[in-house]
Amino acid sequence: MKRKQLKFVVGAVVIILTLAYLAYSGYQEGNAYYQTVSELYASKDQAYTRRLKVAGDVVVGSIQHDGKAINFVISQQDEKTKQVVSLPVKYVGTDAPPDTFIDRAQAVVEGQLGHDGVFVANKMQAKCASKYEKEAAAGVRKS
Repeated sequence: MKRKQLKFVVGAVVIILTLAYLAYSGYQEGNAYYQTVSELYASKDQAYTRRLKVAGDVVVGSIQHDGKAINFVISQQDEKTKQVVSLPVKYVGTDAPPDTFIDRAQAVVEGQLGHDGVFVANKMQAKCASKYEKEAAAGVRKS
């Protein structure tokens, strides 16, 4: 009887450890540090080892479709130096880009910075901050 109990306990421990490992690795995969473009460059070598979320405005004329990948550049003004900092992005996600992904839209990309300086993103969100400004200029009012 003790041998069966030992097998049961060992099997239960293996299953629990496997589930704990899968939960931890899933959490690590979903965990991403949010940074601005200038903070990304300031973090230097740490930026290559972390999964990151980076936000910025899509630079006009930078969107290029290359097969399954979309290459574009996001930029952001550094609050301290007031300089505009740019980051080339390659979106390789499986989802189609959002409808609001256009020039001057604010984009939030999630992925990793490559050693070539290109941020490889597998998730992307975009919003058009100027949408309501354009409607107001055209005389459209929301009720």
